[in-house]
Amino acid sequence: MEYESVARCYTFVTLLFYPIFVSQDTGFTNNLFSPLQSRLIGIIFAHDQLWNADGSDSFIRKELRFSPMISYFLTILTFLLISFSPAAAEEPPAGQSTPVYGYSIVNIYPHDPAAFTQGLVYADGVLYEGTGLRGQSTLRKVALETGIVLQLHELPDEYFGEGVTVFGDRIIQLTWQANVGFIYDRESFLPLDEFYYDAEGWGITHDGKHLIISDGTAVLHFFDPYSYTEVYQIEVRDENGPVSNLNELEFVKGEILANVYTTDRIARIHPQTGKVTGWIDLSGILPPQDRSQSVDVLNGIAYDAENDRLFVTGKFWPKLFEIQLLPIDK
Repeated sequence: MEYESVARCYTFVTLLFYPIFVSQDTGFTNNLFSPLQSRLIGIIFAHDQLWNADGSDSFIRKELRFSPMISYFLTILTFLLISFSPAAAEEPPAGQSTPVYGYSIVNIYPHDPAAFTQGLVYADGVLYEGTGLRGQSTLRKVALETGIVLQLHELPDEYFGEGVTVFGDRIIQLTWQANVGFIYDRESFLPLDEFYYDAEGWGITHDGKHLIISDGTAVLHFFDPYSYTEVYQIEVRDENGPVSNLNELEFVKGEILANVYTTDRIARIHPQTGKVTGWIDLSGILPPQDRSQSVDVLNGIAYDAENDRLFVTGKFWPKLFEIQLLPIDK
């Protein structure tokens, strides 16, 4: 019975308080408390549930019948679980301007100058790219080193293709104003299903738990990746207010990177609060000699997590760049 009681207590403490205070499934508690506050609150509540204010046994402790030493041990275990939970991007201190980052170019790769890039992902050693414009929208697999299109799926002419992401064995592609997203088999590109959303579709990425979708406003929508229903949303803001025109997205090291449409800037966004934690200024990355009449704006971010490589490109750009970030503003 003693082991059974301990097991029940461990389940109670871990499963009840850990998800409530540190889960990234919703932005609610993370907006209320800082990560450190959340951890402390979880421990305090776990302890308070085991003893009454006068030091006598609480109802839970009486029912579960375990010693104070075991109680403290379980509380410490819960703290360790919380301590090793995934960390999100840190926000700049209140009252300070948002840091700005420049770049250095590590490598330059060829990119199809006829590709109106709307979505970009690096996986399986290749790029997955979504292109737009009605009658020209595609989903493609592209060799990074050569820019050669290895696999192609053309969207029906009435659809304006938008962002893409790879989730498990699926590829998900948005459309702009049709309020429909397409789900493909990752290997064959065969269409598997469709899902629907109310706003426009611009960029899409995921954090492993949710699909994250932009709609051209300052709002990011978090969708369940299996039911394709919206769970919650956040508003993206910097010290000057809401940041609109959020476009192509990529989830990198616990933060969301977002192209800001018509600019050479990428916002680094805290995924729980929506706070812009930094700006990446890519001004001048495409040299004047590569700016033909058809060249459009910066759009397209991909990340190679295994080798820690960050890639960017743009609509109708003839080149794709691997970059490293450099702080230019303290």
